[in-house]
Amino acid sequence: MNHPVDKRILSLIREHHIFTLAITRGPQPWCATCFYVYDEERNLFIFTSEDDTRHIRDAVETGNFLTAGAIALETKMIGKIRGIQFSGIMHKLEGAELKTAKKQYLEKFPIACFSTLYLWGIKPDMIKMTDNRLGFGKKLIWHSESSQ
Repeated sequence: MNHPVDKRILSLIREHHIFTLAITRGPQPWCATCFYVYDEERNLFIFTSEDDTRHIRDAVETGNFLTAGAIALETKMIGKIRGIQFSGIMHKLEGAELKTAKKQYLEKFPIACFSTLYLWGIKPDMIKMTDNRLGFGKKLIWHSESSQ
């Protein structure tokens, strides 16, 4: 069983709803901005993206589901800068996992009920948070036990 994610990291994840997702296809990187829900119990970022988007198509066609992401608080006040970078493995949600995720996603984004949801999950293996409120450049780092 993995050790829990620091509550300060969880707090920042809860405060936001958009992350930047990064993938690569060979030497070519690509980023996408996605709405997300975070399932604390399963330590899973949940997002929707159609199969024909560049980031999903590149991952599926190459079989490279390794990904990275970032969540950032936009501020010009240096002492309040906070942000998260994470890495993990992306996968298409199916079965019971999809059913649970769909409920969570629609609870957070009810307007999404008017769209077809193509839900994906990212199981993070590392999360790094910078929080200047704790001291300039202060980093909190969480690793899954399997990544250490």
